[in-house]
Amino acid sequence: MFTAAERIPDDEVRRRHSRCRAALADVAPEASGLLVFARLSIYYLTGSLGNGVLWLPREGEAMLFVRKGIERVLLESPIERVHPFRSYGDIVELAREAGSPLGGVVAAEMGGLPWSLANLLQQRLQGVSFVPGDMAVTLARAVKSPWELNKMRLAGARHHESLHEALPQRIRPGMTEREVSHLAWQVFFERGHSGMMRMSANGEEIFLGHVAAGENGNYPSHFNGPLGLKGEHPAVPYMGYAGSVWRRGTPLAVDIGFTLEGYHTDKTQVYWAGPRASIPDAVLRAHETCMEVQARAAAALRPGAIPSAIYQDALQLVGEYGLSEGFMGIGSNKVPFLGHGIGLAVDEHPVLARRFDAPLQTGMVIAIEPKMGIPGVGMVGVENTFEVTEDGGRCLTGDDYDIVCIE
Repeated sequence: MFTAAERIPDDEVRRRHSRCRAALADVAPEASGLLVFARLSIYYLTGSLGNGVLWLPREGEAMLFVRKGIERVLLESPIERVHPFRSYGDIVELAREAGSPLGGVVAAEMGGLPWSLANLLQQRLQGVSFVPGDMAVTLARAVKSPWELNKMRLAGARHHESLHEALPQRIRPGMTEREVSHLAWQVFFERGHSGMMRMSANGEEIFLGHVAAGENGNYPSHFNGPLGLKGEHPAVPYMGYAGSVWRRGTPLAVDIGFTLEGYHTDKTQVYWAGPRASIPDAVLRAHETCMEVQARAAAALRPGAIPSAIYQDALQLVGEYGLSEGFMGIGSNKVPFLGHGIGLAVDEHPVLARRFDAPLQTGMVIAIEPKMGIPGVGMVGVENTFEVTEDGGRCLTGDDYDIVCIE
C-alpha cells in the first residue's frame, strides 16, 4: 500500500470550492458551473496534480475526470467523485449519470487549453455553450488560507536565510553568473527548495530566476520583469551566463524565487563586489530610493487599499527624486507595474499597476519589486514578498533589504 506525501484537508478543498463559486457568480452568473483544465488549477481545487478535467457545479460535489493516475488522486485528494475518461465527449454523459449535468451554459478555464483542444471540446460537447471562467479561479487563488500562508511563511524564512545569510558566504568577485547560479541552487536545495517553479502567463517560463552581473542587469530581456539578464543561451535565457564575470566595483543582482510544497516567495538581493565605501553615491541613492518605495508600498498593503493607487504613489515618489527614467527598467526593459500577487505561481493576482482597482483583501500575498536600472553600472533595488494584513504588509522574506558587500 502507498501513502501520500501530503493529503490536503477536506475543509481546505471545500473552502476553495466556495471561494471559486462565489467568484463565478460575479464573473459568469449565467453559468451552471466551471470546467477546469489547467493542471495547477486542478491541484488548487483538489490537492492532486490530476491529468484531466474538473467539473465544479454551482451546487453539489465536484467531479474530477482523470485520464491517468486515478490511484494517485485517490491517495492525495479528499474529492470523492473521481472517474476515468478517455474523450471529452464522455464528460456530458458521466456528469449526467452522476446527477450533476453540465447545463446549457458552462464557464471554462479557457487559458488551460490550447486552441486545438478547445475546438475539439466544443465539437464533442454538443448543446453546451461556453463563457470565460478563468477569472473565477484567479480571484479564488488570490486570497490565501491559513493553510497556504503557513507554507509561504516558511518558504519566505528559508528564502531570506538563503540569499542574505548563506549565499554571501559562498560567492566572491571573479565568479561567473553561472557559478553563482549553481551555488544559489545549492543553498536553496539544502533548505528544502522544491526545484520546480511555475508561472501563470501563457508561454512564460522560469528556471531558478535571474542572476545578472554588472551591466547585464540592463541586458535586453523577453521576461516580463525589470531585471535584465543574458541567461544561459538564447534558447534558455534564464539563470546566468557562463561567460559573464562578476567584477570588482560592480553590482550582482540575484532575483530568484523559493518554492516549498508548491508555494512560492519572490526576493531580490543585490550584492556589491567590494567594501561599502566603494559604492558610488548614485548607486546608493538609487538603491535607497527603492527601499523607500518598498517601505511605503508595504505600509499601504491593507484590506481596502487600491493597487493602482499604490503604484501611482511609487511613480510620484521616484519622479520627485528625479529617478523616473531608470525606475523598473531601462528602455524596452521597463515594465508598467510595481509588484504582483504570488502563490502557486510566481505571477498571480492582483498586480500593483494601473487599472487594478479592486480593493486588496486580507490574506493576499504580493511581491513588491522596485528596481532601478543605472546605465553603465547595472541594476539595483529590492524585491520581497508581503502578506496583506490590517496593520499593513507583513514581510515573509526577511527584514534587511540593503546591499550586501562581498570583499
